[in-house]
Amino acid sequence: MGGSIKKRILRLLDLSAGLSPAHYRALRWLMTVLMVTVSVAPLLILSAFNHIQYTSTLERELERPLHTLVSKSRASLELFLGERFSMVSFIAHAYSFADLNDPVIFRHVFLALTSEFRGFVDMGLVNGQGRQVDYVGPYKLKGADYADQPWLREAEIKGRYISNVFLGLRDFPHMIMAVHRLEPDGTRWTLRVTIDITQLEQSLMPAGPDLETDIFLCDNSGVLQTSSRLYGKALDTLPLILPPAGSEPTVRRLTDNNGKQLLVASALLTGTDLRLMAVKSGLAAWRPWGSLRTELLLVLCGGIVIIVLVSHVLMKALVGRLQAADEHRAAIFAQMEHQQKLSSIGRLAAGVAHEVNNPLAIIYEKAGLALDMLRLQEGAAIEQRRERLISLLEGIENTVERARGITHRLLGFSRRMEASRQSLQLADVIGESMEFLRREAGNRGVSMAVHLPENLPSVISDRGQLQQVFLNVLGNALDALSDLKEGGRIEVGGKLADNDTVVITIRDNGKGMSPEMLRHIFEPFYSSKKDKGTGLGMFITYAIMRRLGGDIVVQSQEELGTTVHITLPLTPPDDMEVI
Repeated sequence: MGGSIKKRILRLLDLSAGLSPAHYRALRWLMTVLMVTVSVAPLLILSAFNHIQYTSTLERELERPLHTLVSKSRASLELFLGERFSMVSFIAHAYSFADLNDPVIFRHVFLALTSEFRGFVDMGLVNGQGRQVDYVGPYKLKGADYADQPWLREAEIKGRYISNVFLGLRDFPHMIMAVHRLEPDGTRWTLRVTIDITQLEQSLMPAGPDLETDIFLCDNSGVLQTSSRLYGKALDTLPLILPPAGSEPTVRRLTDNNGKQLLVASALLTGTDLRLMAVKSGLAAWRPWGSLRTELLLVLCGGIVIIVLVSHVLMKALVGRLQAADEHRAAIFAQMEHQQKLSSIGRLAAGVAHEVNNPLAIIYEKAGLALDMLRLQEGAAIEQRRERLISLLEGIENTVERARGITHRLLGFSRRMEASRQSLQLADVIGESMEFLRREAGNRGVSMAVHLPENLPSVISDRGQLQQVFLNVLGNALDALSDLKEGGRIEVGGKLADNDTVVITIRDNGKGMSPEMLRHIFEPFYSSKKDKGTGLGMFITYAIMRRLGGDIVVQSQEELGTTVHITLPLTPPDDMEVI
């Protein structure tokens, strides 16, 4: 497949392939495709490279705001929770159980706490048995039993506890902070405060002014700890697969249950099981790049369209001028070829004149003898000589036919004959060509022999152009034998090279050619005959063979002679031109 395409391309680029409009249309198409490819391919490669680089840079630029937002929001939340837990821990260590068990002191401490820090809902004192012995707040929770509550057990074990958001006895989302104390006298107690999650949500709002970004808290199970603009209220389940989170903010791409692309940044809050998350729609994040990409794509497509149009117009003009130049070249070449024929006729004139004079002399002699016989004999004698007269007149007729054949061959070779394809026997064509040179060869003592196989198949080609090829090659062989006094030989052989090719071989034992001459033998106006030749014979011969779909190869050594191999297809290509 690849070889066939390569062969077709090389044939299209071969300007000697023909002058048909289809050839130039195909050539224009090929050159336009090549020019567009060479022009557009680097542009596409550069665009793809820039797209990859820009997309990578844009991803980093899109991730950076989310990363910064989560970092700042986490610092704000950790400061919010840290300050409040520090105050609770300070109260637990500054006061004893007996002090805080005094309702007056306990209320005074809570009022002082809420006056400095917002977000505290209530405060309770839990004894070692898990019962809340003192309470300050809007609910009636004094005496509540927390002995079986997990938060109390964890606070007793760790000494401190910050819970997730839950409903509890208040039936309202809240979170608690607890500090457990063990006094020197062995008294065990826990100070417990409740944080309003509204304060957590408000602490997130200043950090996320971008309306397209949703920022919220959730636990490791995906339960919302604060309200989310996209996913509901606190304690609702987040409809996302939580990405892995670490102490440092990370940004990842996720797809929600509706197939929507998201950019999600997350980070764990220090000392808690909570994670801060910021979610932004991928479509919204990529909207500026989408607009820019559309504009760049339009510019790229517009550039490609301009390149294609300019290439088409340019190649049309260029191939049009090339076609005009080739047609002019073909016309000049046809004129040169005809002049070469006329030049060959001048060389053959003496031999042809001799060939014509001989039949004319015979005609003259036999016609005169017949006339004398008619004048001298009476009627009876004429009857007696009837057979003799018939013989003389038949001889005249045959001789006239011979002269007519000679002149017909000469005229047929010299004139511009209508191009035609026909089935030809190469032996006949070679024999006709040799007849033109046989007299000259005889005068020089050169023998000419044809050894062609009887089963050599016929070829479909142009008779006139083949005659010119063989006449040029045979004429050159005869000239190469001009320095030999005797023993000059020209031998013509042939064979079927394969199923669709015939090779005709013409050998001579003349002076041969040097390697330098062989390199230039097919160049126009190059001749080794000094002032005797035009230098167009082999140039025209080579061009004719190319048009006929064949080839010609010359092998020669000085003083050893020359061999010319003429290769002809049994059936020429469809676009064969004949002139």
